[in-house]
Amino acid sequence: MSTKAERSFQILKERIMDGTYGPGHRLVIDQLVREHAISSVPWRESLRRLEAEGWVEIVPNVGALVRTFDTDAWQKGLSLLARIGGYATALSAPHLSADDLATARDLNRRMREALAAFDPGQFGRLNREFHELLASRAGDDRLVAMVNSEWARLEVIRKSAFWYAPGRAEASLAEHDHILELIETGADPDAVEAAAKQHELRTVEAVTRYDDGLRHAGVPHSAISARP
Repeated sequence: MSTKAERSFQILKERIMDGTYGPGHRLVIDQLVREHAISSVPWRESLRRLEAEGWVEIVPNVGALVRTFDTDAWQKGLSLLARIGGYATALSAPHLSADDLATARDLNRRMREALAAFDPGQFGRLNREFHELLASRAGDDRLVAMVNSEWARLEVIRKSAFWYAPGRAEASLAEHDHILELIETGADPDAVEAAAKQHELRTVEAVTRYDDGLRHAGVPHSAISARP
């Protein structure tokens, strides 16, 4: 049975992730107490935990605010994910079943369909599912939880502030195929890790170049809900 602190934490995190509490939203403990009939102590514990995980910023004389993300935060998050996700994928690779790999292939196929249908939201959700699956058999629950948590954070950033680097999605799908081929052929774990890591870092580089080009051209950024 979950504790009140765990329940309050899950309530807040889910509402941040689904957009109920958007960037800049002030989390007022007294209001939360009234809404959920949970005392103030678990809410305070939850806010400290959310602050430690990077979801909330506690501002003196203001209170707890849902963090406002920008592309710098997205780039740093994906750079971190490239490292821990690449490592988790390499550990997971020998333990992925034929069914796992078939599911991953199907996810990549559906991503192509979403791209053709100009559905960036679906593309992003399938992409996250693809990478979480490839890291899921790492045999280290803490590492897998870290990977999934970082993907969740990037999903919130994607919804709130992200502009797309043209052409990157198509390239990322081909890289997915390459990673799957390495896993299916029993490639050295170092090769799998390097491919998975470089895959994410290439996205960071593509978005950075696109961002710099827009800035130098004086073009306003167009935020859209997509991320390859």
